[in-house]
Amino acid sequence: MGLFDFFKKKESTPQEQEVLNSGLEKTKDNFFSKISKVIAGKSTVDDDVLDELEEVLVTSDVGVATTLKIIERIQARAARDKYISTSELNGLLRDEIQQLLAENNSNDFSNFEYGDHKPYVIMVVGVNGVGKTTTIGKLAYKLKQAGNKVVIGAADTFRAAAVDQIQLWGQRVGVKVVAQAMGSDPASVAFDTLRSAVANQDDVVIIDTAGRLHNKVGLMNELTKIKNVMQKVVPGAPHEVLLVLDASTGQNAIEQCKQFTEATAVNALALTKLDGTAKGGVVIGISDQFKIPVKYIGVGEGMDHLQLFDRKAFVDSLFKQ
Repeated sequence: MGLFDFFKKKESTPQEQEVLNSGLEKTKDNFFSKISKVIAGKSTVDDDVLDELEEVLVTSDVGVATTLKIIERIQARAARDKYISTSELNGLLRDEIQQLLAENNSNDFSNFEYGDHKPYVIMVVGVNGVGKTTTIGKLAYKLKQAGNKVVIGAADTFRAAAVDQIQLWGQRVGVKVVAQAMGSDPASVAFDTLRSAVANQDDVVIIDTAGRLHNKVGLMNELTKIKNVMQKVVPGAPHEVLLVLDASTGQNAIEQCKQFTEATAVNALALTKLDGTAKGGVVIGISDQFKIPVKYIGVGEGMDHLQLFDRKAFVDSLFKQ
């Protein structure tokens, strides 16, 4: 099995689908209980139903701008088809959300190409507490299971115990971790990690970074310095800048995404803790607003509960009754 072959599967396994269904349970229960109230006693999708549906989507953390887009699409369908019953609303809503995700670069990653990069360098960013370290550990596990040589760079050198936590994950997963003392220059750690990866012919490098949301100028300068140093060893690195967001924070996750995308060239997103929240609608809003692929979702505590985002499986699970 070659580099990133685990990305090539065409559809979720029954076990993965079961984990996803379980992980989205709180969001689904919240979503459908609200929709049931909207359509109670109504036979057709009229302006009143749409107004109430708009409120449901906003309060489910889909976001105002994205909600308005979805409502406009449903209004257009209602005007074109003349009559839409409330019993059709779930199917219609599911179709529009899937289409919206398809338009916004949230691919199913069945044919995602990484090119010939070796090592493939992933720089992980995000504030403390979003599940960044856990995501790195689970991603390293997934990549190693696919037969790849993985090394982690512990470049979050400012937070107490951050290096220890990454090293613990390295031991647990069985991958090498390059680290320096707390307070060391993060760029120096990144440089050493890439140099080690090249020397050992590793397939994938995952670089952790400080989880402080400083002012944008400070954040940009630090991340730019890390990037510049890495490019001296591996031209074009990092190939992926992965922003980790906590889905349970709802609209705050959208604000964090705004801050980080303004500070650095984020090109992939991971949304964690979907299993512990009713705010899973934020996945839809973030995908729509930022046009950055949601690449991974965290739907449980298990080592294999970090999943590649499959928009069809996600929306189908959300609407499964």
